[in-house]
Amino acid sequence: MSIAIGGRMPTPERTTLHEIVAAGRDILEVSGPDGLTMQAVADRVGVKSPSLYKRVAGRDALLRLVSDATVVDLSERLHGATLHELARQLRDFAHERPHGFRLAFSADFSPELAAVASEPIVTVCRTLVPEEDVLDAARTVTAWASGFISMELAGAFRLGGDVESAFRYGVDALVAGLTRPPT
Repeated sequence: MSIAIGGRMPTPERTTLHEIVAAGRDILEVSGPDGLTMQAVADRVGVKSPSLYKRVAGRDALLRLVSDATVVDLSERLHGATLHELARQLRDFAHERPHGFRLAFSADFSPELAAVASEPIVTVCRTLVPEEDVLDAARTVTAWASGFISMELAGAFRLGGDVESAFRYGVDALVAGLTRPPT
């Protein structure tokens, strides 16, 4: 956090875009999407709100930057993982950053960022299925994992039982289904 010198707030040059996005990601997790405002970020990084507009066009742009940074962070965590590890990392990330997870899975990305986001899952699926099935497998894995995790975060599993065990069962079933020879 920047410190005011002589009662003045730091100039925007002392606040980097990286610091603004990091502050936005932290605020998102504490205050939810409605709490992610330009004023909240300005307060966190120690500048006046109008100064942020020199780096970020507005709240929509801030949300996009936060979402993009979250996707890149998640993608980096998933590199080199097996399907079991990938699913676990995805779930752990969602529990660490539930609002970021929801934002990342609801955002419309550029084709370049979509490729970055999907690369770890596509890579894992290439180890499990023939090349012609990779995209279908990656979509299946993504849909199951994001659906399970979203339901878990929402408290939707109310029938009892062990959610951890159900998660492991689901991942095992995905692996078994993907590695089974086609009929």
